[in-house]
Amino acid sequence: MKQYIVDAFTSEPFTGNPAAVCVMGKWVSEAAMKKLAMENNLSETAFIVKEKQYCAV
Repeated sequence: MKQYIVDAFTSEPFTGNPAAVCVMGKWVSEAAMKKLAMENNLSETAFIVKEKQYCAV
């Protein structure tokens, strides 16, 4: 898993609300996501998983 801290709700650096974005290889349990969010101690934590990419022919 990679994790990034980003400035949310703004277009200016160092303003807005800090939020964690967790990029995961697969989905984990809801309990694990809650623990990660509590560990980050930020108002927002987002979890994303890259899905298969389909190409239209």
